[in-house]
Amino acid sequence: MELFDVYPLYDITPIEALGSWLTDNNGQKYLDLYGGHAVISIGHSHPRYVERIGRQLQKIGFYSNSVQNPLQQRLADRLGSLSGCGDYRLFLCNSGAEANENALKLASFHTGHSRVIAFHNSFHGRTSAAVAATDNPGIVAPLNANHEVVFLPLNRTDLLEHELEKGGVCAVILEGIQGVGGLDSASPEFYGAASRLCDSHGAVLIADEVQCGFGRSGKFFAYQHSGARPGIISMAKGMGNGFPVGGILIREDIRASHGLLGTTFGGNHLACAAVTAVLEVIESEDLLAHARGMEAYFRERAGEIPEIREVKGKGLMLGLRFDFEVADLRKKLIFEHRIFTGSAKNKNLLRILPALNVQPEELDLLFAALKKELA
Repeated sequence: MELFDVYPLYDITPIEALGSWLTDNNGQKYLDLYGGHAVISIGHSHPRYVERIGRQLQKIGFYSNSVQNPLQQRLADRLGSLSGCGDYRLFLCNSGAEANENALKLASFHTGHSRVIAFHNSFHGRTSAAVAATDNPGIVAPLNANHEVVFLPLNRTDLLEHELEKGGVCAVILEGIQGVGGLDSASPEFYGAASRLCDSHGAVLIADEVQCGFGRSGKFFAYQHSGARPGIISMAKGMGNGFPVGGILIREDIRASHGLLGTTFGGNHLACAAVTAVLEVIESEDLLAHARGMEAYFRERAGEIPEIREVKGKGLMLGLRFDFEVADLRKKLIFEHRIFTGSAKNKNLLRILPALNVQPEELDLLFAALKKELA
């Protein structure tokens, strides 16, 4: 049986990983500054992570949500404390797309409306409503295109207010820092205004923290760089450090009822063990502060290279903008310098998404390689 061909693949086969390093089937090591789309938050095979999952697997790996699972409440308590969102409620699922799908569905239930406002260059997932709210017509099937979605420019409060005044909006979905779209950020002023406008017009502000959450921006959630208070917060990627898990945090004014949302695998015992390990490491290693420190170091080193036109993003969700397309540069970094980086919708942008505990000397390897290639 052949695999359905949907990904262009580099001819590299990683078989081991530790910290910020991958080893392929030929014994070659690679510096991972991309983390598999920002998934690796605490480093590959972190000892706490391996121990937590292994110990849980020896007890029970899975049962459905028809029985008690105290691990979910323990996870919720720790997440609420560390994130500062203890007054929200947690629903666990399996991926970022599923988190955003449930967020949009819940917003529609709550408001009784169906229109969605999203933003240019957004990416929210590949499921039905999530992909309709993604600004990429090439991945929206006719079946998905029936959703009512309006796309607006980012940071235009006047246009957002005008659209909300038309009525019928269930949700405004917003990435604090756009990932695939190219690391454009919602300004603190715009995010705060969006929060107030949604509350005054009866819509739900969904903070899409799937990629920019769980410490990636230097705060636990990227929206916390503003004064916003979202109705729903979606999360995944770095949440499980590679274990498939997602979730939404739901503000107290949005009511629950039995059957409203559901999942077979969401919040399973192994997923809870994975997320708990991530939270423990973020706290014990003070990774939010470390991410902020590494951002400052990264920006300092980037300033040494005149070909870099701009450093975009926050924390360790960063991009280097050049005045040329970076596809060839990425290939040279991978095959000549053994460094993984990422691309974006903006073809002139090199994305850097390392583990939150990446070290300065590891970032130095990137800048040494860039200096050599750009000389």
